[in-house]
Amino acid sequence: MTATHAPARRSATEQAKLDAMMIELWEHRISFNQLLGLKVASLRPGDVRVRLDMRPELVGHYAYGRLHGGVISATLDALAGMALMVELGEKHAEESAEQVMHRFGRMGTIDLRVDFLRQGVGQHFVGRAEVTRLGGRIGSTQMRLENEQGTLIATAAASFVVA
Repeated sequence: MTATHAPARRSATEQAKLDAMMIELWEHRISFNQLLGLKVASLRPGDVRVRLDMRPELVGHYAYGRLHGGVISATLDALAGMALMVELGEKHAEESAEQVMHRFGRMGTIDLRVDFLRQGVGQHFVGRAEVTRLGGRIGSTQMRLENEQGTLIATAAASFVVA
């Protein structure tokens, strides 16, 4: 009988490199995320969060100053993709940062459902995502968006092609 060994996990230095590459991609290289002003708050497995500061350009209703529904939807969609990126990095923990980043080129949303629960009123918003399933070809997520007071603004679910 031969012993099988789990593949070596990437080093802390390589993980830090992957995290930095994901933040660079997510905040700067994806122009729409940059336009929205999305900032990574956490990239930890099981704790993927983003922050969105309210700005006049994001208002959907001029009289009330509410966050536009399209901004909410786009934020939750982007957040789902980021959560899946983090989980793919964990699933392939033996790969280098470059190898993992290469995997993201094939990702794409195939389904997105958003439930708008309350008006998007606040100074800033925090989105959280959880990966509910990560298969070989499809990944599924659940997301939520709250304002700075913890008021739940919207929830969502999404499916992505990941391979």
